[in-house]
Amino acid sequence: MRPDPVGPAWVVLPTYDERENVVPMLRAILATADDAGLDLRVLVVDDGSPDGTADLAEGVAAGDDRVSVLRRTAKEGIGPAYRAGFRTALDAGAGLVLEMDCDFSHDPARLPDLIAATRDADLVLGSRYVPGGGVARWGPLRRAVSRGGCLYAQAVLGVPVRDLTGGFKCFRREVLEAVPLDEVTAAGYGFQIEMTYRAIRLGFTVVEVPITFTERERGDSKMSRSIVWEAAALVPRLRRRLGRTPPAPARPAVAPDAEPEGAAAEG
Repeated sequence: MRPDPVGPAWVVLPTYDERENVVPMLRAILATADDAGLDLRVLVVDDGSPDGTADLAEGVAAGDDRVSVLRRTAKEGIGPAYRAGFRTALDAGAGLVLEMDCDFSHDPARLPDLIAATRDADLVLGSRYVPGGGVARWGPLRRAVSRGGCLYAQAVLGVPVRDLTGGFKCFRREVLEAVPLDEVTAAGYGFQIEMTYRAIRLGFTVVEVPITFTERERGDSKMSRSIVWEAAALVPRLRRRLGRTPPAPARPAVAPDAEPEGAAAEG
């Protein structure tokens, strides 16, 4: 068991044109923190949303000092947004740093589970592809592309992590201090693959906690063919640059005796 982190947990929430989701999401995260008794902060990292997302987030921040907003001037992708958010959270003394989407595809109620799992791990992944995990409201093509992408990255990189492309994560501070963020170049969802792979290569322990990923109800998806191709091309480059092996094993799930969280969502 690892020592308790020194400093609060920070949720880094990247946004672009999420005016329909950002206020309900912030309220849901804060309510979860209150219910679970978590020492938690939320950092909205907005990439210059023209729809006023940052203004709405700042309205919430004005009434709750646990929320802050980092305004960026251009849409550069989730990779640069997360790197900027990570640095801000670390500079503010974060003990844990979490990633999640703003569109409710990741359930804020699962935040305490990811945080609790850091007692036994350095990096915790909310996983769709371990027993008990799943997806909801996806068609067959989207399922095939997602699952195929994970299997491809897993095979090329030689790691046992089943959900390498997921974006619901909790890092212990030491991981983000050890990963050279300036060398993490992926702009799209390949960023998720690269961060997890670098953590494994550095010898950190990674575990996967089952979650159900639910397709957004409001707003437009940011997924595109270019993002998929960027991630596909990144994987062999990572292998050439960093090698193919996990020096420390990643375990497939936390608390395997716990009741599965979302097995029915796969059907």
